Amino acid sequence: MTTIDESPTLRTYYSILTGGADLYQDGRDLLPLLADDFVFDGPISGRMAGGIRFTHGVRGFIDSVRSITILQAVVTSAGAAVLYDAELPSGTIRFSEFFEFDGDKIRGLRIQYNAADYRASGGN
Repeated sequence: MTTIDESPTLRTYYSILTGGADLYQDGRDLLPLLADDFVFDGPISGRMAGGIRFTHGVRGFIDSVRSITILQAVVTSAGAAVLYDAELPSGTIRFSEFFEFDGDKIRGLRIQYNAADYRASGGN
């Protein structure tokens, strides 16, 4: 088992999420982390296939998030589970992310959070 800091993929992923909209641009740094058959599942967008769609959708989160505090993480070569608090403009929301890896790429990402609280806290 490794930590987020020891996983180049996760370290880069969370760095992108907290890097701000100006650095994010069109997701060109995020897309190479995603497998060709990438699938995302979340409370607002539901299930979607394709890295391009995800890179467009995650932009709203990047625009809103002020900081991320990792609370707990379990990381293996096959996947990861990460629990964190995200500080948004009007509050802090707890997120759980479950990753499936294909080598150094993210093949699947399932995220859990309270969508109503997220929007009420200024999430996009």
